[in-house]
Amino acid sequence: MPRSTYQRLLGYCGKLAVLLILGFLILPAAVVTIAAFNDKAILSFPPQAWSLRWFARAVEYQDFRDGFRNGLIVTAWSSIIALLVGAMFAFVLDRYRFRFKSAIESVLLSPLVIPHFTVGLGFLILAAQAGWARSYAVVVACHVVLVLPFVLRSVYVSLRNLDQSYELAAASLGAAPSRVLLTITLPLLLPGLVSGWLFAAILSFNEFTASLFVTAQRTQTLPVAMYNYVREFADPSMAALSVMYIVGTAALITFANAFLGLGKVLNIEKSR
Repeated sequence: MPRSTYQRLLGYCGKLAVLLILGFLILPAAVVTIAAFNDKAILSFPPQAWSLRWFARAVEYQDFRDGFRNGLIVTAWSSIIALLVGAMFAFVLDRYRFRFKSAIESVLLSPLVIPHFTVGLGFLILAAQAGWARSYAVVVACHVVLVLPFVLRSVYVSLRNLDQSYELAAASLGAAPSRVLLTITLPLLLPGLVSGWLFAAILSFNEFTASLFVTAQRTQTLPVAMYNYVREFADPSMAALSVMYIVGTAALITFANAFLGLGKVLNIEKSR
């Protein structure tokens, strides 16, 4: 077989494999989306009649509304704290050389490989031994630990792609270090900071496994409320709520990619 024909054949096979993988990943979401419009009070596919009443049910159900409010509170605090802490650690790890640097970086990134139920159980035991109730503070602290690696990675990559000649030029013209940070460094890092915060917010709002251990009835987030709901009911309300989740997350990612250029921030696309 000629080399050019062999290369074209490999290219077609690679594209086909990618399409099959994407189809395998998208198919469950498509099935859930279609099932959400079922008119019957039982989750079934395909629907014989179409209705929007389960979307109204998902919006009106009180536990979902309370879980959504609690999720917003936890997400707001955890994403902001993770952004501040992660940005500071990323700056220190990028700009300074010191002992145990690799060890500290490994500890900060360890939640990526530690199962979330282990983190949640650890925070539950810690809160119980310290005499703390399963309050918002415990939930926020748990979420900060889980989303911190994503903020750290996003800001760190932005720092690595930052041209330090701008900072050196400002310093050589007499700008103080604080002025260089506020007028040069932070504006150039803004896409990485915003994308890090966005990833932290999305992951925090969708976190379930660890939240199941550290939340109580008054602090349960929306994923935990969904879990409690599905243990008692089998109607398509869960599918309707899942569709809202998918649409909301896709809209946020699309917005971030359009205005921030996530490919450049994540170092998968070279800056022009």
